[in-house]
Amino acid sequence: MDGVIVINKPKGITSFDVVHEVSRFLEIKKVGHTGTLDPLAEGVLIVCVGQATKIAELLTSYDK
Repeated sequence: MDGVIVINKPKGITSFDVVHEVSRFLEIKKVGHTGTLDPLAEGVLIVCVGQATKIAELLTSYDK
């Protein structure tokens, strides 16, 4: 499975926690995020899965 998932990360969990849950749910090891949100922050977290992890750096090069 390859693609980009946009997740509204709630307060109280880390970006790593989100990546871990996506990895576990999709049963895929190659999962990453394009930026870290503070555990106390709520906001949009872009998660890349499979081959899409190769474009993570490209996605972070754009302005918000």
